[in-house]
Amino acid sequence: MSIDGPTPEPSASDRREAVREKAQQVRVQQSRARLVRRAALVAGALFAGAAVTVVVAWAVAATASRPQLEPRNASADGFAISSITGVVGGETTAQVDATPSATPQADAKTPTPSPTVSESVAASAAPPVDIRVYVDYLSPGAREWQLANLQQLSSWVNQGAATLTYHPVSMLAAKSNGTKYSLRAAGAAACMATYSPDDFFNFNNELLSRQPAVDSDGYSDDELANLAIASGADDPKEVRTCIETGAFSSWVKEATERAVAEIPDTDGLALTSIPMVVVNGQAYVGALDDPAEFSQFVMTSASDAFYKSQETATPTPTPTSSPSPKASKAPKDKP
Repeated sequence: MSIDGPTPEPSASDRREAVREKAQQVRVQQSRARLVRRAALVAGALFAGAAVTVVVAWAVAATASRPQLEPRNASADGFAISSITGVVGGETTAQVDATPSATPQADAKTPTPSPTVSESVAASAAPPVDIRVYVDYLSPGAREWQLANLQQLSSWVNQGAATLTYHPVSMLAAKSNGTKYSLRAAGAAACMATYSPDDFFNFNNELLSRQPAVDSDGYSDDELANLAIASGADDPKEVRTCIETGAFSSWVKEATERAVAEIPDTDGLALTSIPMVVVNGQAYVGALDDPAEFSQFVMTSASDAFYKSQETATPTPTPTSSPSPKASKAPKDKP
């Protein structure tokens, strides 16, 4: 029978060696864990990068395969009005002195009324006056000008005295609490001009007369579509789809940028404020709510255009010098 003796305690050097060995094992395990995590992160990053590349490539391919939508019936980014029917303009009142004179003069003459734009154009055989309106449907000034001049615009267009073109632009897209109403309304107008051109003017007039306040949300796409249909859209389904999908939003942005750069057929004129009304290439800078002042501006432009056309058609003849007559000799007296 053997008797086990007490287990000898490890020496200090053995204990230090054991601690070092344990620490080495821990470091190896931690290093392996770091390598695994790093490999996982790299693999995840590569996968995410590949996914982003695929998505971007798909988006680019989809954009390239889808043509840029542009509205029909647009000329130089504007929509011409051929006739105006079914629109009732705001009433204009003139102040007239109804009190008769105490002692009427017998030789007083009735003042001759000033000719209208239509009469001036017809009498001078001048071409129709070209009126272009760059309109933002959130601009209070655009509403003011439209309502003040609606009646005479209707008369001029229907009588052939003027051509009227509206250019929807988006200058106040940031003034509708993030809804970009200005952009959406201009796109809706382009939808109406494309799918129901005969009713474009009515819708254009409704957008201005029922204009929401600046810094409000404006109408929703559904409300814009309802307003377009109520204005007489020929194809309600197409108009609604066009408006609710924002089909012409990109076109409106590009048309606005082109107008800001330069307005066609003008002497360097550019869109700097709204509304901008251009008559025969000249910007109207008068009062927006004064139809008489605008009418006078149009008449002046029509007169200038007529005289310019006359100067071009009939060049001034160059005077030629006529030879001076020769002096005749006096007859000699016969002897």
